[in-house]
Amino acid sequence: MSNLISDIYNNILEGQKAKAAENVRAALEQGLDPETILNEGMVAAMKEVGRLFEEGEYFVPEMLVSARAMQEGLILLKPALAKGNVKATGKVIIGTVSGDLHDIGKNLVGMMLEGAAFEVHDLGTDVAPDKFIEAIKSTGAQIVAMSALLTTTMGNMKTTIQAIEAAGLRDKVKIMVGGAPLSDSYAAQIGADGYSPDASRAVVLAKSLVD
Repeated sequence: MSNLISDIYNNILEGQKAKAAENVRAALEQGLDPETILNEGMVAAMKEVGRLFEEGEYFVPEMLVSARAMQEGLILLKPALAKGNVKATGKVIIGTVSGDLHDIGKNLVGMMLEGAAFEVHDLGTDVAPDKFIEAIKSTGAQIVAMSALLTTTMGNMKTTIQAIEAAGLRDKVKIMVGGAPLSDSYAAQIGADGYSPDASRAVVLAKSLVD
């Protein structure tokens, strides 16, 4: 691994946003392969962040600063990846369901998925079922990721899944759900394909759904 790739890896691990961007720029200027920068520098670092979170060595704040450092580098890397036709792991539509304005968990999941080389389309918060349907049609995403933090809004996940079914799109996408009041059994009950309790496991779940 080149020194710069190693530096990018460490910058992301330590949440050094400015240094991560600086080293990605330097790596591109030196002609390093964008896919190598992505996979060995960024994806590998975010995978390690996920492992440290699972082991209880990192917590949500550490994950957040690492994800932000990764995103800063990714802004510079994306044009080079597009030029080289580097294929994303998969496409994901993400949003907090109708009536719910919470976005910290959703944002973290989105950043972690980007760190795993997914193409993420973030619809924001308070997303009505028809907005999810429009996004499925316009992006060709394989995964819809829905978030809810309130017991009063989690029912809107079922409403959204039913709307996707009624639009004839259910067999085109896998649906994953997350949020504090949810559980595996609730996900199964509303017809979702999977549930993740946190951002790290959301990445593992998304990968398993596109495989």
